[in-house]
Amino acid sequence: MRAFFDTNVLVYLFDADAPQKQRIARALLEREANAGRATLSTQVLQEFFVTVTRKLAVPLGHEQAERAVRSLAELSVVQIDAALILEAIDTSRHLRISLWDALIVRAALQSGSTVLYTEDLQHGQEAEGLKISNPFVALQTR
Repeated sequence: MRAFFDTNVLVYLFDADAPQKQRIARALLEREANAGRATLSTQVLQEFFVTVTRKLAVPLGHEQAERAVRSLAELSVVQIDAALILEAIDTSRHLRISLWDALIVRAALQSGSTVLYTEDLQHGQEAEGLKISNPFVALQTR
């Protein structure tokens, strides 16, 4: 059993403007990593670096961002290849989601994950046995 992390959840590890989400993201990653379940993809590593160095209110420096990527790369990482992209194109059409989100779903399924932590898809939705979970959903109902 694996737990797949989308980029948006991991970015909160370094987003000081969202302290509640930062705490939740840290606790979730720590729990899943300690259990040996935390999984991501090469797409997530790329998106993470770009987001934390360009899109945070206080962006990380390249060296700090690189250290974070190196640390995340020690987790289980799914390689995005041509076959996965072709599967994602079909998933994108079938689920009516963006290609980027479909690549996340396909990578999670390929890894054997049973849960995908993301803010980008509908909380509680399932795709081929993969449960979509927004770890911040409780914050949105307050």
